[in-house]
Amino acid sequence: MSVKYIVGTNPKTGESLVGEFPISGKEEVNTIMKDAWKAWQEYRDFSGKKKGQFLRTIAEEIEQAEGLVERVMEESGLPEGRVRGERGRTCNQLRLFASLVEEGSWVEATIDKAQQDRQPIPKADIRKMLYPTGPVVVFTASNFPLAFSTAGGDTASALASGNPVVVKAHESHPGTNDIVSKAILRAAEKIGMPEGVFATVYGQGYETGQQLVLHPLTKAVAFTGSLRGGKALYDLAGKRAEPIPVFAEMGSVNPIFILPNKLKANSDGLATQMAQSVNLGVGQFCTNPGILVVLDNEDIPGFTSSLKEAFSQISPSCMLNAGIFDNFEKKKKHILDQEGVQSEYEFNGNGSAPNGRPAVGSVLADQFLKNGDLQEEVFGPFTLLVKCKNQEELLKVARQFEGQLTATIMGQDDEVLAHKELFNILREKVGRLIFNGVPTGVEVCHSMQHGGPFPATTDGRFTSVGTAAIKRFARPLAYQNCPDALLPDELKEANPLGISRVVDGKLEA
Repeated sequence: MSVKYIVGTNPKTGESLVGEFPISGKEEVNTIMKDAWKAWQEYRDFSGKKKGQFLRTIAEEIEQAEGLVERVMEESGLPEGRVRGERGRTCNQLRLFASLVEEGSWVEATIDKAQQDRQPIPKADIRKMLYPTGPVVVFTASNFPLAFSTAGGDTASALASGNPVVVKAHESHPGTNDIVSKAILRAAEKIGMPEGVFATVYGQGYETGQQLVLHPLTKAVAFTGSLRGGKALYDLAGKRAEPIPVFAEMGSVNPIFILPNKLKANSDGLATQMAQSVNLGVGQFCTNPGILVVLDNEDIPGFTSSLKEAFSQISPSCMLNAGIFDNFEKKKKHILDQEGVQSEYEFNGNGSAPNGRPAVGSVLADQFLKNGDLQEEVFGPFTLLVKCKNQEELLKVARQFEGQLTATIMGQDDEVLAHKELFNILREKVGRLIFNGVPTGVEVCHSMQHGGPFPATTDGRFTSVGTAAIKRFARPLAYQNCPDALLPDELKEANPLGISRVVDGKLEA
C-alpha cells in the first residue's frame, strides 16, 4: 500500500507548497506512544533547572530556525509582522514556563509533620505535591500556527510539568510543524533529553486523532478549536477503559455589554474600538466579540451608523484556509437569514475567496431570546448587535448566555457600580470579566485565565494561557511516612531547593 502524505497549501493562491509529510498509521502511533511512556519514566524526575534549560533551548532553536517566518506566511496567509510577533510570544511563553519550573514553587508542596504523641491517636507525616500525569497529546490550532501550535502553550506547559508531548500537526500547517518539531528535537538532543520526550504525527480527518486519544499510554489531551471537535475528543476519552482528561478550548462569542452613559459619551470611539476588535486577525480569534448588547434608545441609531462606517473602512483579508472561509460564509449567512435579524453592513465589493468579508447584523432582544442559533459563534469578522428595550431585558440576555471565555462591561465608573446584578450574572458565565476594554489580546502572565464554563471549555477550572496552565498536566501525590531519601527534593525536610512550602498550615517562603 502506498504511503499517504499531507502537503501544505497557500490559502491566498490555492497552490500546493513544497514538502510531503507522511500520515502516521496505527503502528507508528503505537511506537511513538511507547517511546513517550518510556521517556516519561526518566523525564518526570528531572529537576526544574534541567527542564527550564530544555524550554529555553527550544526557544533559541525556534528563533534561529531558517525559513520559519516565510513558511508560516505561506501556509496561513498571515502578514509578516503578525507572524514575527507570534514567534516572539511563543518563545517568551517557553521562557516564562522555564522560569516557573526553575523557581519550583508551582508544585504546591504541602507538609504536615508527624506528631507521635498526639492524643487520642498519633499523627502521621504526610507530604504532598503536584506530580506529572504522563504523556500528553496536543492538538494544534488553526488560528495560531505558532503560539497555540507545535511549541505553543499546551506543549510548553506539558513539558514544564514533566510530561512528554506528542503533537498532532494541524493539516493547514504541516511545513510549519516540521520546522518547529525539528527545532524541539535539536534542543532535546543538545540538553540530553530522553528519546521520545517529544514527537509529532500527521493525519487527515479523525482517524489519527482517535488513535492518539484512545491509546492506553495517553494520559491527557489538549485541544484548541471548534465545539464539535473538542466535544468529540472529550466524549471519546470518556469512553476509554481508563477515562482521561481532555482540556479543550472550544470557542466563545465573548459578549460586550455597552451601557448607555458610556455609549452616549463616546459613541464614535466605541464603534471604532468594536470594529477593530471584531476584525482583528480577520476575526479569527477565540476572543473575538461576536455579540454587542445595548439598551435601545435614541443614541443607538447613531452608534449603529458609526459602527457601519467603521466596518466599511476595513477591507477583506485572507482567512487561514478555505475550510474556515467556507464555514464563516455559511454561518454568517445562517445568522443573517434568521427571523428578526437585520443586515446592518456587509462588504459587497471585490472580495474574492478566501477573503473574509466583514459584516454586522442587528436583532431585538426578544427575538434573540427565542432563538438559540443566534448565540452560535461565527468564526470570522462578524458581530451581532442585540438591542434591549429595558434593563430587565438586558439582564435576561445576560442570563441566557452559555459559558464564555470572556464577557465585557463598557460603562462609566458610577454606571458600572450601579449594574451589580449584571456583574453577578456575568461572573457566573465566564473565565475572564473585562471592564472598558476589548477581549482580543490575551496577556501571557501568571494571573491570566483563558478558559470558562462549558461550552467555552471542557473544564472551566483550568486555563490554557499563563503559568497556571501547567496544572492541567499534574495531579496531587501524597507521601505518608516516606523516608527522606526517597522524597522528591521539593518535599525533603531540608528543603534543598529553597522553594515556598506550606508546613503545618503555615506558608514558609
